[in-house]
Amino acid sequence: MFSTVYNIKDYENPQREYDEDVALLEKEDEVYKIVLWNDDVNTFDDVIDALVEICGHTLEQAEQCTMLVHYKGKCTVKTGSLEILKPMHEKLLSRSLTSEIV
Repeated sequence: MFSTVYNIKDYENPQREYDEDVALLEKEDEVYKIVLWNDDVNTFDDVIDALVEICGHTLEQAEQCTMLVHYKGKCTVKTGSLEILKPMHEKLLSRSLTSEIV
């Protein structure tokens, strides 16, 4: 699982860069996703408005996600820490949108 990374700047005296490996692993632990699922209740405009207002999407991002949800059945609409995503997820649910945090 752990790979040894050597400092390529000095081939005569390579050094392991453990700090970067640990920082990378810590970042990976904090990444969760909000997945939005297709439904037969909400209009395109409802979903677009919710993504702009709740998730901070631009209009173009919201439109693209809405199209993916419609045609693919689901779309990851936001990534981040659980503390940031949980309130967004709850607001999406309050608008009758089907989402989950994974």
